Amino acid sequence: MANGSSLRLAVVALGLGLLTCTAEAKRETPVASAVRSQTLLLGNGAEPEDLDPQVVTAYSDQNILIALFEGLTAIDEKTSAPVAAAATSWEASPDGLTWTFHLRDGLRWSNGEALTADDFVQSWQRILTPAFGAEYANLLYPIKGAEPFNMGSTSDPSTLGVTAPDERTIRIVLERPIPYLPALVAQPPWFPVNPRVLDHFGATAKRSTAWTRPGNLVGNGPFILDEWTPNSRIVVAKNPNYWNADAVTLRQIVFFPNESPDTEEKDFRAGQLHITYSLPLSKIEAYRRDSPDRLRVDPFLQTFFLRFNTKRPPFDDARVRRALSLAINRDLIARRVLSGGYPPAHSLTPPECGGYTARAQVDLDLDQARKLLAAAGFPGGKGIKPFEVQVRNDEVQPAVMEAIQAMWAKALGVRMTIATVEQKTWIQNQQTLNYDVSTAGWAGDFLDPVTFLDLFVTGGGNNWTGWADKAYDQLLEAAASAPSPADRLEAFQKAESYLLEQGPVAPLYYGAHAYLIEPSVKGWTPALLGYHRYAFVSLAE
Repeated sequence: MANGSSLRLAVVALGLGLLTCTAEAKRETPVASAVRSQTLLLGNGAEPEDLDPQVVTAYSDQNILIALFEGLTAIDEKTSAPVAAAATSWEASPDGLTWTFHLRDGLRWSNGEALTADDFVQSWQRILTPAFGAEYANLLYPIKGAEPFNMGSTSDPSTLGVTAPDERTIRIVLERPIPYLPALVAQPPWFPVNPRVLDHFGATAKRSTAWTRPGNLVGNGPFILDEWTPNSRIVVAKNPNYWNADAVTLRQIVFFPNESPDTEEKDFRAGQLHITYSLPLSKIEAYRRDSPDRLRVDPFLQTFFLRFNTKRPPFDDARVRRALSLAINRDLIARRVLSGGYPPAHSLTPPECGGYTARAQVDLDLDQARKLLAAAGFPGGKGIKPFEVQVRNDEVQPAVMEAIQAMWAKALGVRMTIATVEQKTWIQNQQTLNYDVSTAGWAGDFLDPVTFLDLFVTGGGNNWTGWADKAYDQLLEAAASAPSPADRLEAFQKAESYLLEQGPVAPLYYGAHAYLIEPSVKGWTPALLGYHRYAFVSLAE
């Protein structure tokens, strides 16, 4: 239907053009005409892996999910604080162990069905089902009984600390007090999925089914899925059953999956995009000089790092991993390769993350790096066979890795090759430990150090390094059970110091979001966590 509608619109537009014969009509760009139809043309970086909120892990995929689904809360762009969404209010018990969320009256799914508290409960049971294998299931581990249920120790969903006392009330009982729970439930893994639709498509405990295709996907967000043409575009249309539909100005959003920043920049200049996903680093200064009203460089809570496959020699030796990390000149990379667009990362957690800045740092120390490598039995790099580093096929990662390749060869005598792969393969290879070393990135889910440090707990769904260390797990456990906020942050300091010493990952640089935006886009507020609420975006000439 979407393709047919597009054809009819094209024929109508052609007919009008022939009737008027105006040069102005011929020169009109897609961006200009889309302003009148309130259609946002948005670059999205990569083809989605899926549109199931309990499956996807990539930030670019989650950008689309924000349009199609909505959690109990949402994240405010300006403050990074949780605000009311599907729930209007919430409160915690005095001991912080029981939270009660109150849903809005009259919530509906996009197919018109009533959305109830039990739909949320069934959704969380699904993501925690062991057979489903959700990488993000650990984000629900604060729920009482969630981890043993997810690990298969019990198959009884009644052991989970989530209940629906009535159709508009959700009660969550926690393993321990989690002060950031209202921000946590705003994340895509906590989004509700319609249990009846899943059952119809056999998707309750199965991935990659037809339920996420146009015409089948039922969500509760401000938009519904209208078209998904792989490697071309994803179109979402305004959802008339959204609780705040009257306030939604946009009628459509078209997401364009494109992994080339250069191509996106050309499309922007040609009037085919309102907002790009990114911008080539080499062109930031030109736009800053010539078109500052179209350039945005927003802060972004993100860290890029190297993952070592600790199941493969020689990366099973912490001394080798630490040596490679100490031989990286991060400041030089940030200055020369990244053109000052991304700050160097000397710790995993970005500075000022929920009142936390890591004291432990990884700095350039070639003498120590050489000593560690020799102690591991590889003096001057002898005995280390050439290995492969996998990088995403974007503008930045291959260039960064080429610089590191030269640093390792010169300082340590270590040789490696670079394999450039598309995002889907890059992620899948990390998930299955099908790599030697890989570049990686992580955007914070909420403003707290746990969203970074919790990645590397033993058995964590996103711990794609093969690393398992009880001492590290205990340090994070100490943070979780700390008697005060200050004690909690101090426990994180110890955990991060230990993580950097053991080196399953090597931090490289922190995130920043450089992109282009047309002045016609209104309500696109800089967002530290990267999520934009499309219900508040509009277009104006």
